[in-house]
Amino acid sequence: MWLLPALLLLIVPGSSVPITGPEAVRGQERGVLTVQCRYDRGWETYLKWWCRGPVLGSCKILVQTNGSVFGEKKRVSIRDHQTNRTLTVTMKELRREDTDTYWCGIERTGTDPGFRVKVTIDPATAVLTLTSAITSTANAFTVPDTPEDTTGSPTVTSQHSDGRSLLSSTRFLLLVFLEVPLLLSMLGAVLWVNRPQRGSAGRQSQPRSGDQ
Repeated sequence: MWLLPALLLLIVPGSSVPITGPEAVRGQERGVLTVQCRYDRGWETYLKWWCRGPVLGSCKILVQTNGSVFGEKKRVSIRDHQTNRTLTVTMKELRREDTDTYWCGIERTGTDPGFRVKVTIDPATAVLTLTSAITSTANAFTVPDTPEDTTGSPTVTSQHSDGRSLLSSTRFLLLVFLEVPLLLSMLGAVLWVNRPQRGSAGRQSQPRSGDQ
């Protein structure tokens, strides 16, 4: 008669079979946190849940599979991967007040087995401040060639326009003070070279006219 209860203990999971997972996890405020718990063979078809509270027997269930391998409620979702016996819980849009004690567990008749997971949500202030500082520095050294929005950066656009006006004025002054005198010098040199040649030709033609 004692063989039947012994066989049932081998087939049906008992209270000694735990569900395991990470003891503590951390997430970033306004980010996403994923927690994975594993359970033993024989619990694949049982409902899975994720609850919040310091005590397993009185914790509040946030989401459960509800007869399927997937469940979702507000910012929390749960998925049961029965092939590898893994329970995945995803918490989105994390808040500082999400820091608490959670449990991943399996629903069964009697006391549900569960595993405690300590969740800590870190503030995102330091990360946002560093990102803002890097963005501000990059914008300070960026000068658009052709600004599309005249209301976006009036100071940068004005400096860019003044720079091009100054460059145009410099080119004009170089043209006046360098190129014009150079052209005049070349013209004077041509005239100076041509004058003696015409005078010499006149002096050589006079004796020939007197001999005739």
